[in-house]
Amino acid sequence: MWKFVSAGNSGSHPWLRSVNDHAGRQTWEYVDTATPEEKTEIERLQNGFTHFRHKQKHSSDELLRMQSSNPRAHIKPPKVPQGKQPTGAQCQESARAAMYFYETLQSHDGHWPGDYGGPMFLMPGLIITLYVTGVIDTVLSVHHKREMIRYLHNHQNLDGGFGLHIEGLSTMFGTVLSYVSLRLLGSGPEDAAVEHARAWIHKGGGATYITSWGKFWLAVLGVYSWDGMNPTPPEMWLLPYAPWTGIGLAHPGRYWCHCRMVYLPMSYMYGKRGTCKETPLTAAIRGELYTQGYDSIDWNAARNQCAKEDLYYPHPKDESTRYICIGPVNKAINMLCCWFEDPDSEAFKRHVPRVYDYLWVAEDGMKMQGYNGSQLWDTSFAVQAITAAGLAPEFGDCLRRAHTYIDASQVREDCPGNLSRWYRHISKGAWPFSTGDHGWPISDCSADGLKAALALAELDDDLVGPAIPDERLFDCVNVILSFQNADGGWSTYENTRSYPVLETINPSETFGDILIDYSYVELSSTCMSALAKFNRKYPGHREGEISRAKRRGREYILGMQRGDGSWYGSWGVCFTYAAWFGCEALAEFQESVDNSQAQAKACDFLISKQRKDGGWAESYLSSQTKEYHQLPEDSSHVVNTAWALLALLAGGYHKKDRQPLDAAACCLMNSQLSNGDWPQQHISGVFNRNCMITYANYRNIFPIWALGKYKALVSSGE
Repeated sequence: MWKFVSAGNSGSHPWLRSVNDHAGRQTWEYVDTATPEEKTEIERLQNGFTHFRHKQKHSSDELLRMQSSNPRAHIKPPKVPQGKQPTGAQCQESARAAMYFYETLQSHDGHWPGDYGGPMFLMPGLIITLYVTGVIDTVLSVHHKREMIRYLHNHQNLDGGFGLHIEGLSTMFGTVLSYVSLRLLGSGPEDAAVEHARAWIHKGGGATYITSWGKFWLAVLGVYSWDGMNPTPPEMWLLPYAPWTGIGLAHPGRYWCHCRMVYLPMSYMYGKRGTCKETPLTAAIRGELYTQGYDSIDWNAARNQCAKEDLYYPHPKDESTRYICIGPVNKAINMLCCWFEDPDSEAFKRHVPRVYDYLWVAEDGMKMQGYNGSQLWDTSFAVQAITAAGLAPEFGDCLRRAHTYIDASQVREDCPGNLSRWYRHISKGAWPFSTGDHGWPISDCSADGLKAALALAELDDDLVGPAIPDERLFDCVNVILSFQNADGGWSTYENTRSYPVLETINPSETFGDILIDYSYVELSSTCMSALAKFNRKYPGHREGEISRAKRRGREYILGMQRGDGSWYGSWGVCFTYAAWFGCEALAEFQESVDNSQAQAKACDFLISKQRKDGGWAESYLSSQTKEYHQLPEDSSHVVNTAWALLALLAGGYHKKDRQPLDAAACCLMNSQLSNGDWPQQHISGVFNRNCMITYANYRNIFPIWALGKYKALVSSGE
């Protein structure tokens, strides 16, 4: 059976490094110690997912839940008849029941582990890298391969293709890469899933219609010609960077860091034309992917061929992360570069054990995550939810562990070396998305880390441990202030360094808005509220700068609001997610539905989308089309409902009409499972407009948070 390991060192692996004893590291190891009862239960969960895979495409992280111990007895959560007002006591019991369960999922190092999968194009790049470098059979055991094949089978669509993400329609990008993955993992060409996928590929014209990233991976494997790729020359890094040159505004050092850190090693591989040594398997795959003979393909014409299903955006550093790298695509290509430079290099050897940081196992199989996890992100949210719900006295041990993790994950120093030479932003004082070893600073992760630290500092040291020292909080504020852009908003990892016109050369076809780091409503709101909370505790520290930053942020938030009162959410699905942040930002200025037209319009928009059961259920299609889409099911989505309820509470709508909020609270309480958990429903995360991603902990965190605030502001009579 697969066993989850937190903060493990892979048996004291000689090539692993860490700045904090691997706090937050998440890996899975296969062990032969399963009891017959455990084996039966695992098979039941796996077979159950497979049976309903086309109806419920999202795994529920059941293998992690199965292994979590429960030191407390369950509290049975209350149910409230629809149309009734939940009492404060009922809300409290629902939140307590949720925390009795959720505490059992917490790791010993303080973070909450969870599935961060969803995209289907990540694992194939890793598999191709391992095959090309000759280590696939040493890195991936037979058990790894079996679970990866299970995952691919489970997420094959009825038409034989594979989507960009687990809930998406079939695309050439997803299908070709998944097909290649199955073949490299040992599935034969006559395997039913392989045959079905091959038929889909051929019906779509063959693999020449894959997107540019797919063309790259196929070229590396040796089953597509480098002549069929649009150029990605390494010489572009030699362009002048200075903006006065004009061309300097298009320098790749100005790209959004995720884009930059993919195209940097990709340009190296393109310049080197790094290609796998031909094997009987790669020769066979070459003969399977195309509708014509490989030698007769017009590679010049193939450069710009792209399947209509894939065309969302039409054409017109390893040491600093302890070899985790910024993300999974960059990780695999960096690993390739190190191997092509020197197969016996220390760098390549350090890359290998970090492969496991990206792999996750659930009842649907083994997947590659969109990051090395969302550990700090989830933990900082959980702390805010627990404290907002008034549950700190009862769950002090849980908060103490979380405090330890937040403390250990803060970035203590800037990236070494000349930051401008590596196009890096300052890092000291920031918090990352996942672990301290990853270390890339992000504005809203820093802000939520700060908010969690401030919330914990208000509690007794005997309950949650000593507060993080003031100087480290001051460092965080310095980073947050540095992230604000000229438009008043906040971007992700760095400031906006160029102009949106660069998107006209976006080479990815599949993703939108990837060339530069834009300002976002969600990040801006989080930074504003963190600065406001910090200012209330430390009124003498950079007060003028914080006040100006908040005012500029407010103007940005108002400027991004649509005429119907909504905000578009870029990192969650979608309008319900952004509404929470927009309303929270305005609430920092004491704006409510009573005195603010913006708040009133935002709340009216949400009320117009509320469903008969009192909840909200928004489809990922909202992110793609930028228009609100309801999910087709009758029942509401607990995460969307929690976000909407938090937004209405921030906007003060309960003072105008509490009935919609009562209905939302009832919906959350009546959706809760008997063990205190909530069901896993449709996918709720998104990036780059078009790709969805899993946040397994959201179904626990946000209902607790929303019910806690509802109790404090509504059902307790305030």
